Order: sequence, then structure tokens, then C-alpha cells
Amino acid sequence: MEPLCLDIETNMSLTHSEPYLPVTEDFGQFMLSRLSQSKRPDHKHLCAVIEELSKTLTEGNHSLTPVAYFAATCSSLDSLLSSDAEPSLDIVQPHVVILSLVFPKVSAGVLKRNGLALRLILSVLRLRSNTPECLVSALKCLVHLLTNVESMMGNEVSESYSILLNFVTHSDGKVRKLASSCLRDVLVKSSGTKAWQSLSGTIAELFQKYLDLAHKSEVRSAEGAKGAQQVLYILSALKECLALMSKKHIATVIDGFKILLITRDAFIARPVIDSLNALCLNPTSEVPVEALVEVLYHAAVLFSAPETSADAMTSTARLLKVGMMRAFSLSRDICVVKLPSVFNGLKDIIASEHEEAIFAATDALKSLINSCIDESLIRESINGIRNSDLDARKSSPTVIEKLCATVESLLDYKYHAVWDMAFQVVSTMFDKLGEDSSYFMRKTLQDLSDMKDLPDEDFPYTKQLHECVGSALGAMGPETFLNIVRLNLEASDLSEVNVWLFPILKQYTVGGRLSFFTEYISRMIETMSQKSQQLKLQGLTAASKSVDSLVYSLWALLPSFCNYPMDTVESFSDLGRILCGALQSQAETRGIICTSLNILIQQNKEVVEGKEMPVNDASPAMLRASARYNPDIAAANLKVLRSCAPKLLDVLSRIFRESGKDDGGSLQSAIGNLASIAEKKTVSKLLFKTLRELLEATKTAIAQDESSVSGMDVDNAADKNSSSNLRATLFDLLVSLLPGLDGPEVDTVFSSLKPAMQDPKGQIQKKAYKVLSVILKSSDGFVSKNLEELLELMHNICHVSAKRHKLDCLYFLLAHASRTDDLKARKDIVSSFLPEVILALKEVNKKTRSRAYDVLVQIGHAYADEENGGDNEKLHGYFNMVVGCLAGEKPQMISAAVKGVARLTYEFSDLIACAYNLLPSTFLLLQRKNKEITKANLGLLKVLVAKSPVEGLHANLKGMVEGLLKWPEGTKNLFKAKVRLLLEMLIKKCGTEAVKSVMPEEHMKLLTNIRKVKDRKEKKYAAASEMSRSQHSKETSSKVSRWNDTKIFSDFDDEDEDSDGDYMDGETRGRSKASSLLKSKASALRSKKNQRQSHLEVNESDDEPLDLMDRYKTRSALRSSELRKRKADSDEEAEFDEEGRLIIHEGERAKRKEISDPDSDAKSSKGSRFSANTSKKNQKRMKTSESGYAYTGKEYASKKASGDLKRKDKLEPYAYWPLDRKMMSRRPDQRAVAVRGMSSVVKLTKRLEGKSTAEALAATKFKKFKRNGQKKSAGKKKSK
Repeated sequence: MEPLCLDIETNMSLTHSEPYLPVTEDFGQFMLSRLSQSKRPDHKHLCAVIEELSKTLTEGNHSLTPVAYFAATCSSLDSLLSSDAEPSLDIVQPHVVILSLVFPKVSAGVLKRNGLALRLILSVLRLRSNTPECLVSALKCLVHLLTNVESMMGNEVSESYSILLNFVTHSDGKVRKLASSCLRDVLVKSSGTKAWQSLSGTIAELFQKYLDLAHKSEVRSAEGAKGAQQVLYILSALKECLALMSKKHIATVIDGFKILLITRDAFIARPVIDSLNALCLNPTSEVPVEALVEVLYHAAVLFSAPETSADAMTSTARLLKVGMMRAFSLSRDICVVKLPSVFNGLKDIIASEHEEAIFAATDALKSLINSCIDESLIRESINGIRNSDLDARKSSPTVIEKLCATVESLLDYKYHAVWDMAFQVVSTMFDKLGEDSSYFMRKTLQDLSDMKDLPDEDFPYTKQLHECVGSALGAMGPETFLNIVRLNLEASDLSEVNVWLFPILKQYTVGGRLSFFTEYISRMIETMSQKSQQLKLQGLTAASKSVDSLVYSLWALLPSFCNYPMDTVESFSDLGRILCGALQSQAETRGIICTSLNILIQQNKEVVEGKEMPVNDASPAMLRASARYNPDIAAANLKVLRSCAPKLLDVLSRIFRESGKDDGGSLQSAIGNLASIAEKKTVSKLLFKTLRELLEATKTAIAQDESSVSGMDVDNAADKNSSSNLRATLFDLLVSLLPGLDGPEVDTVFSSLKPAMQDPKGQIQKKAYKVLSVILKSSDGFVSKNLEELLELMHNICHVSAKRHKLDCLYFLLAHASRTDDLKARKDIVSSFLPEVILALKEVNKKTRSRAYDVLVQIGHAYADEENGGDNEKLHGYFNMVVGCLAGEKPQMISAAVKGVARLTYEFSDLIACAYNLLPSTFLLLQRKNKEITKANLGLLKVLVAKSPVEGLHANLKGMVEGLLKWPEGTKNLFKAKVRLLLEMLIKKCGTEAVKSVMPEEHMKLLTNIRKVKDRKEKKYAAASEMSRSQHSKETSSKVSRWNDTKIFSDFDDEDEDSDGDYMDGETRGRSKASSLLKSKASALRSKKNQRQSHLEVNESDDEPLDLMDRYKTRSALRSSELRKRKADSDEEAEFDEEGRLIIHEGERAKRKEISDPDSDAKSSKGSRFSANTSKKNQKRMKTSESGYAYTGKEYASKKASGDLKRKDKLEPYAYWPLDRKMMSRRPDQRAVAVRGMSSVVKLTKRLEGKSTAEALAATKFKKFKRNGQKKSAGKKKSK
């Protein structure tokens, strides 16, 4: 029978915290209304008891509240239990259920009065013939009394604890579970009291009692089986209660756990491990460290054997992790002693074949290495090594040595299947030990280096190996690392050089010493350079180039050595001299050297400025190296760099001027960083030198221009040493020097820019505007000081190539104007320059066009930025100024303004409502016969549809649909696909019915076609397998699409009709199959073809093997193979009857008859050459062939077999050379394809051999004519 209490609490929705349980109203009536319709016997008994109690209370004029029912129930139950005979459970059980429901509604004082309630509940629990349902209700009453009523009588409380513990081992599982929960609640409530100590002792004694009973009894005896069962019951309770007991009694229980673990029984071990896990994870529990470490040691030894189950290994590994970490936090010395044994146990678990256990053991080892190995333990081990002789150290290794030996043993071939996990553990140990790993893990590093010789087919962990070796490098440092694993550059055979170390050294070197590079690496560079020269003199060019590549690889290590070096102050002066020489003599190293200088300067500047390095992706070696830096050390480093800056700046600037080009901008960035830390007089000196050279170059350019005007062209623009190129180089140098210039010097540079900004050469204008944009970006005060002059300069017309940098300058000016309080001045500045920015939206150059869009948006953000004085009102004013450009006369200005409006609407959702006000103007512009304006306006409509909420679309739906469908006849067909796309977007967001309600009657066919196409697509996807649908959803769903003007305002003559159906529906989904506006026609068709095939075939290009356990992949593979087989057997399509059933021909499949009816519509027949699937160009070509004579060779076709047949009195089946338009192509490859047919021409039959083609055809035609003539004459005779 289902428990009564459970039924009431779940089915009848009555709980202890039932908010609808009446407190002052009729409790009995409430219960009867809930249970009166039930037909269960226990419910009927409960209703009968409630009716009797209600009658008694009514007769006594008592209120029918829970308190009154509590009193009446206690009185009735007391009378039942006081009788000599044992009462019937059918009567007792309803009383206990009522008490369990009213107890939470009765105050503690009433429950405590006279101790009657507790005595009654204990009496019920003592009944011998109790049912589980009655016991559950009674236990709920007991736990409520013990946890909510204070100062209960001591004797009764002790008896309550004993009774409660007895039910922990009850035969019924629900009673046991509730008793354990009650015991946990009592322990939590009484924590720290004498009752808590007493209850903890009682639990420990009960556990020990049943443990001794099971241990002393015979295994197969009934008593022994009962004792073992009781132990399992008490273990189940301990999972919840052990962590809440007192420390002394926890130790007693843990001692019993050791006895249980020796059995190595999985059913016993799992609750033991769960109890210990709960104990270690509870932060408030009192853990006896010695007992805990001892039981963890036993678990590590016993449950790491190969015959242990996967579950036991996994749970043991997790227990060892949390247990040892908790023990170490409480008592380090006790934990450290057993740590090697725990490591050995986890190592054995890693050797198992159970994947989950391997992962758990690996995680445990990594966590224990990071948590239980501290600096003092490492120092103790190092001192032990230093202070003892070799023999003594071998006999008594330190704790760290034992742990490192265990970790090193993971590299044995025994563990080759889990080397990827072993590398993680080894890397963690290297990272933890740091530089001290050279004392303990030299042999480990040698073993790792030896693994590189393993063949690739037997060693699939090359990447993990390199990461592990990189961890060793980062921990030991490059100097110690290369002493253990040598590069072997001195080898006579270059194949013996350890070139595999170079990428590892480059990636993982951090915190090294610059002196090591100066003394060791640079010496190797010099030696290898000499060796290369010798090989070149000997004529060994290939070997010389190989050595040169090694030299370059050695130089490539310099940026890594400049990554938080330890000795910048002591060693950079020597390194600086080497770098200056290399910059002048070795051009291929300039990029490397500049990158190294940038790293050194930027890292030290960040430390001085107080910027924190992001620690998320930083390696432990990087964190250790950066931790050595502080503002004082970084300032000292910058001081040394500053002292070397003059020489470096001189060399770099001279190289920059002479080379004329700076690939990657490395020279400019290095000069800029050096200028930012150099002394002001050094930068000023270099600045004025550059300005003098610029002045001389300008004079030379003017003279050359005058000479060219007079007919003497002495300057070649393509020459890198020409005056124009020299001036451009000097302007780039000025840009690099700007970080080190003060206000007066910046003003000097600005003065030199004015004539250059009006120079007739676009290259010079471009560089001048670039310098000005950098100045404006770095100093807002410069803008305010020179505002009038800057505005005057910006009014000048610039060269096309300089427009992008001029836009940058305009942005800073307009952003500055947006922060001014003078409304008139702000409006004048913005209105004077905004048209130029908007017109730039139509630039052919993509970078310029994109920069114009960015400037437009950035100005909008400047107006809306509340922190800098912006607000929503200013943003709307800016938007209205952009809208005002629609009043332009030329189509270029109008279309650019519409694009600007679309971009702002896309960026700022607050402007959508304003954009809707432009819809009438938009539809009027659509009536113009101008393709440029139409494209821009349709793009604006697309943005509105995509970004608007559904409510806004519904409000303007009628006007949008009608406006879209009103087209002038000249442009109607040009944008049909665009209009269709917009209608599909509206249907998707507003629904088909909403669009249909506003659609004009004459365009209903379009809506019907859209619906049919949509239904067809949905049916196609619905027919695909579940795997294909999920794969399609993964492929098509992506991040929210970003702005792309090419996609928004694309030319629909070059697009597929469905190429951009879902673009910019960005708030709910990203780009889908039909969302890519940027795809070309070929790529769109290719993607559609691939997506169609993805639903039918398995991608065989995937290197992963087919997972035969995956039902969907297996079915798809079988289906695709069957499909390919069918396709190979026959290219004909399946036949269906009128009702859609498949027609299967028995035996040989009949060939389809060609349509011979001359009146039939060939275009509508499926498979015809003029079907809907045929392009217009193909139709045109086919019409051309059908209009004239086209020989098909049908008379040679066989009706019974494939191939051709020989016919009597006819030529042999032959190939002919058809005329092909490719023969007229100017492309050689197309002409070659066209003439390739000549090789397939077949010779005539032997009977006609020697005759000309005309004679052969004349003979066959004559015979045919003769037969026809004979037939006709015979017919005439018969008619006569």
C-alpha cells in the first residue's frame, strides 16, 4: 500500500509548510474536503477519525483549529495507548498522521507541555506491529520535537536518540532513509552540546557493535549475514551524519572504515568512500587528521590494483584528492609522510584501462602537486641533497625525490597508452618546482627529449610532448635547459642538429637572462655564420643555406629572451652594441630586433604605469617571471634602455630613411617606442634633423616639378630615392617620433604639414593627413588650441588616396565639436563636414568606405556618450543632420545619405522610430528610375525590417508592403529578388496572415509562391534524418551578424535569389543558409549543393573513422552508399503514378517514352531541356541547335543494350566535330577544349573506304530514294 503520508504530501498537496493549511479555520473540514472523494481504506479511516474528533470538539464548544485538533488527537491517542491490549493500527495510524500535519502549526510551548506529545510518539514507535506508513509519520513528529522544541526532558531525549538509531537499520528502505535524515537534522540542531556528544558516541558505538558482530560471526551464518546487512545500513546513514559528529567519535568510525576497506568489496567500499568524501568536503567538520591520512593510505594501496572495478578506482582517486588536500591544510607534517604512497596509488590507477578512473587520477595528481608541495618542502629537500653525500642520499631519498621518481616513472613504456595524461602530470610538476626542478627532474627531461626519436605512427602525442618540454624550459630557464638538452650545433652532420628545439625555445622561453644570449647564443650565431661562409666558398650552396637558416633560428630566439628578462640593468648595454651592429650588417634580422625592443619597452612601461597582466592565459612561467617585476625594477630597466636609446634611434632612423620600406611596420614601431622613453633633447635633435631633410626634399621636389613643367623630367616616381618617396619616408618617420614630442615640437610638426596637405601629389597628401590624424588622436588639447586653423585646412579638397586619413582627422574634429556647449558652433562644424563624410560612403576603395562608416558611427557614439556630455537628444539631432543630406540634388548624395541613415539605424536602436518617419520619402525615392538610389533605399528597408520589433513592423506593415510593390516599369525587374526577400523577411517576423491582409490583390500570386517555396523547403528538411537536421542547425546558426555594407546594399543582378534571406535577423539568429549576401553566384550554388548532399551522404573526407556505435551515423552511411550504388546503376529517375506511389518494373526496366506530341508544352515537362531547372543561357543554346539541323545519331541506338549498332547500308557509328563557340574564344585553354573533338573522329567502313564523304552520302541517299520510289510506284499500281 502506498504510504499514507506520502500520498497526502504529494497527491493531496499537503506539506509541513502548506500555506493553505488553515490555522484559525476548520482544520477538519479542510482535510475532509481534500480526502472525502478518495476510495482508499487508509483515507477512509483518516476521514472517520477526523469526523469523530470534529464531533467531539463541536460538542465541547471548542474552536476547530489545528491546536484544538492537536489536543483532541493527543487525548484520543493517549486513551488508546493506555489500554492493556495493543490498539489497532487502523485507528492509531490516522491519529499519528493528524499529529504529523498539525505539529508545524502548533507552538513549541504547547508541544512541550507535560511532555505528552513526546511520550505518545515514543509509545507509537515502540509498537511491535507498526507499519512503515505509521513509522514515517511518527518519525516526522519525533524529529520535529527534537529539532524545534527546546529543553526536552533528558531521559526521554536519550531514549528518543536510541529509538531513532534503531530505525536507521530498519528493514524498510523508506523508514531507514527518513531515520537517517532525522538523525542528520538532530546532529545539526544539537551541534556543540552535550546531547551532540552523546548522540555522536551512540552512533559510533552502534557502528562498532554491528561491525564486531559481522566480523566475529561466521561468514555463511545467519547472524553473520544479518550483521553485514546492518553494517551496510549504518554506512548508508553515515554518509549524511559522519561529517556532523564530534572529532573523537569520527576517529572511531574511521578506524572501523580501515577494517572494511581491507575486504576490497565494492558494495562496502563505495559508502565508505562517500562518507569520507562528505567528511573532507564539509568545511565545518572536525577531521581527525591522523586517522584520515591512515585510511587514505589504505585506500591508495588497496584500490589501485588492476582487478579493482572502474567505479572503485574513480571514487578512490577523487577521495585521495580531496582527503589529502584537507589533511594538508590541517596538518602538513602528517600529510607529507604519506604523500609518496598516495602518489604511487594514483600512478597505478592511471595504468588501468578505465577512462574515467584515468582522468580522475590525473586530476588528483595535478591537484595534489599544486596543493601539497609547498616552498618549505622543496627547500628541505634541496638542503637534504646539498648537505648529504651521494650514498646517503640514495639510501634515504627526500619526499620530493620520491614524488619526482613517481612522476618520472609515468614516462615508462608501461604507460604509453596514457602518455598524454602523463605529460600533463609531468608539466604540472615542472611548473610547481620551477627553477628547482633542475635538482630533481634532469633525468625526466632527458627521457622526454629521447621520445622525439619515436616514430610518428607509434607516438601520436608529439604536440603534448612539446608542451611538456616547454613546461620544463619555462621552469628551468633556457640556460639550464640547454645544458641538459643540447642543440648540438657543433655537429658536422646538420641532420644531427636538434632543430626541433627551436620552436619550443621560441615559444616557451620567458624570464631568461640577456647575458646568456649575449655570451652563448651570439657566439653560436657568429660561429655558424663563419661556417656558412666556408661552405659557400667550398661551393656547397645548399649546406650554406641550411646553416643560414640555423643562424636565423638563433636570432629568432631574441624576442623570447626579451620577455621579462632577469638582468636588463646589467646586460642590456652589451646587448645593445650587438644589436646596433646586427641592424646595420644583417638586414634579415631587423624585424626580429625591432620586435624584441618593443617587447622590452612595452612590458616595463606597463609595470611602471601599474597595468596588470591578464592572468587567464598566462603560463606559470610567465606568472613567475612577471612577479619578479615591480615599478622600481621596471624604472631601472627603462633608465638603461633610455641610455642606449640615442644610438639605437640614430641607427634605426638612418636605416629607415635609406631602406625606404618597412615591412610590417617594425622599424616605425621600434622608433616610436624608443622615442617614448628617450630623453627629450635626443628626440628633439632627431626631429629637427628630420625636418631639415624634409625641407631640403621639398625644395628638391619643387625644383623638379618646375623642371618637368619646362620639359625636363628628372624625377622618376618609381625610384625609391626620388624626392617624393623620400618625403613620404620622412613623414612616416615623423609619425614614429610623435610619442616623444612635447607641445611646441608638435606645433612645429603641424606647421610643416600645412603645405604638404595641399601638395599636388597624392602620396604626400596621404602621409601628411596620416601625421595629422595621429597628432589629433594623441592630444585633445591640440584640437581645441588650433580648432580654427584645423577647420580651415579640412575645407581643402584632398586627393583620393588621402581621403581615409582625412576622415580620421574629421572624426576627431567632429567628436570635439560634439562636446562643446555652443549649440550653434557645434551645428556649423558638423553641418560643414558631415556631407564629406557621407559622400565617402560611396567611395570605390573599400578601406576608405569602411572608415567612413566607422567615423559616422563613432560620431554618433560621441553624441550619445553621457559621460562626456552627450545624451539622446544630441544623438537625434545628429541623426536629423544626416537625414538633411537627403535634400541633395545628385543621386550620389541621396544614396549616400540613405546609406548613412541605414548605418545609424542599425547601430542605435533608439533611432528606429525616427527612421520609420522616413518611410514616405523612401517610397517616393523608390519611384525614381535610378538604380543607385533604389539599392540604397531597399537596404534601408532591410535594416528596418531586421532590427525593428514586431510591434513596430505591424504598425507600418501596410505602408511598407504597398510601397514595395509600386514600381516604375523600367526598374521593376531589376530588383524583383530584393523585393521578394524583403517580403519573406516580413512574413518571417509578422506572420503570413498579417502580410496577406495588407497585400494588394494583384500581387497575391507572389505571396502564394513564397508560401509554396517555404513549404517545399520545410518538407525537404523534415524528410531528412535527425542527425542531418541537427547538423544543419549547427552549421547555420552562428553569432549575430555584423554590419557589412556590401551585404546590405549589394547589387542583386549578381546575387542568387535566395542568397540573403535571413541576413541581419540578428536578434534571434545569425547567418543561415540563405543569409549570406556576400556570396558570389558560384559560391552560393556550391554551398547549396553541399547542403543538399549533406542530408543524404556522409562526409567521407573526414579523417575520423565511422563510429559504428552511433545509430544515426551508421544509418546515414548505409543510406549514402546505397544511394551512390543506385546512382551508378542507373541515372534515370524513379517513376510514380498519379497517386504518388512508386512504380517498380519487373525484370528489365522499361525506357521512358519521349513526348512526341507536337502540341505539348516542352517547357512544363519534367526533365525536358526547357524545364525550370535549366538556365536561360542553356535554353538559348538549345534553341539555337533545335532551330537548325542537329544530328543526334538516334538511328544507331540499341533498344536492348547500351552502345551503338551497325545498320545496313549506313555508315558505321561515327563521331563528328560539332561547331563550338569556344573556338572563337581568346583564351587558349578554351580553344584547346573546343578542338579536342577532332581526336575522336571515326573512320568510315571498309565498304566505303577510298570514297569521298560526298560519294558515300550520295550512294546511301540514292538507295534510300530508290526504295521509296519503288514503294510509291507499287502503291499507285494497287490503287489503279
